[in-house]
Amino acid sequence: MRAGTVGELKAQGYRPKSVKQEMRDNLIARLRGAEPLFAGIVGYDESVVPQIENAVLSGQDIVFLGERGQAKTRMARLLVGLLDDAVPALAGCEINDDPFAPICGACRARLDGEGDRAPVLWIPRDRRYGEKLATPDITIADLIGEVDPIKVAEGRYLGDELTIHYGLLPRTNRGIFAINELPDLAERIQVGLLNIMEERDVQIRGYKVRLPLDVYVVASANPEDYTNRGRIITPLKDRFGSQIRTHYPRRLDDEIAIMEAERTGFPADGFQTCTPGYMKLLVAELTHLARRSPEISQRSGVSVRVTICNWENLLSSALRRAIRLGEREVAPRVSDLPAIAASTTGKIELETLGDQSEDKVLGKLVQRAVLNVFNKNFAAGELDEVVAAFQGGLVITVSDTMPSSEYVRQIGQLPPLQAAVARLGATEPASTAAALEFVLEGLHLSRKLNKDVQAGRHRYRG
Repeated sequence: MRAGTVGELKAQGYRPKSVKQEMRDNLIARLRGAEPLFAGIVGYDESVVPQIENAVLSGQDIVFLGERGQAKTRMARLLVGLLDDAVPALAGCEINDDPFAPICGACRARLDGEGDRAPVLWIPRDRRYGEKLATPDITIADLIGEVDPIKVAEGRYLGDELTIHYGLLPRTNRGIFAINELPDLAERIQVGLLNIMEERDVQIRGYKVRLPLDVYVVASANPEDYTNRGRIITPLKDRFGSQIRTHYPRRLDDEIAIMEAERTGFPADGFQTCTPGYMKLLVAELTHLARRSPEISQRSGVSVRVTICNWENLLSSALRRAIRLGEREVAPRVSDLPAIAASTTGKIELETLGDQSEDKVLGKLVQRAVLNVFNKNFAAGELDEVVAAFQGGLVITVSDTMPSSEYVRQIGQLPPLQAAVARLGATEPASTAAALEFVLEGLHLSRKLNKDVQAGRHRYRG
């Protein structure tokens, strides 16, 4: 049973810990039990996670450096899992004061007056996390605190500590405080943050308040801004014990795992969705090509959200077709790829415009992605019989609005093409249509078939 007063807390033998000690002890327990530090974070097991574990074991504040969409904020929020289930604090305290060693004037006065009878409440771990997005208009009042005119009007002196209305950072006392995009803080606010982290005091309206806060600070920043002289003061940068560089998924499998886990899901709607592995690989490959493209700005990055949104739009395009054609099976095709333009072009920045538009750059990347994935599925010369059939006069027409049954009909008498489609795992009409389009487009990009575009239909011929 949890204690309800300071006296009961003492009787139970409670010993307070600092936040850093608390996180360290809980991390040690997780490591001994071989439990993951961050559930749902993919691709960081051998790079980022070990550095975070070292920082927590060392009791160091952390700054995450990385481009957008690299799970920096998510990891900061997941650090809450290293806190205890709940900790005791003096009831009614604005800054979660330790019942045995309060730091605010009001709690010290209450403890002096009530002693062991002073009431205690238990704060769950999710209420011990504070977060702020840094913007140039943040003030000391937002972050640290301000004199409350109402308290002054009640008769207190302006210099009385009890007149202070605490900001977000003191209210996260005995917890984790995260500040996103740290370089966007004005320089004078950075000084205030430094004083809290290093000197444990700050001046509010000329009144110096001693605040020995117990806070674990996590910050995030874009590497270019963080290393830009003048964007962040050097003493504050020096205060963070560990600077941890995040990164985008380095393996296609990790990109696909994130894509599948993070896409928006909906309840069953009566459709049977087939998600071919080669189409998943194609979407992930497109993002990885964009991250290496000299035509796309790598300073702003190509977020994992591009992959997620592209996959969502690709599936939605296939679903829309199935609804209109009255089909129950849904499978994304190569002809659905134009749907990803809306979810890509707004998330990438070109290095120089010139004669290149976002649509042209994206079109080239899509073609390269299709060809790369095609070459991973079929070896050179493996489809020579299919190519020979086209050279003998075979013509196949495809369209994003064509029923799946029409695809099945077109390859009904072509065993080599049926074998190629079957190799991709196609069994139902919808998946057969998707596989056929992928094979034909791969052969076209390999310069083994010609393709004519007529009124939204693609005609493949020898």
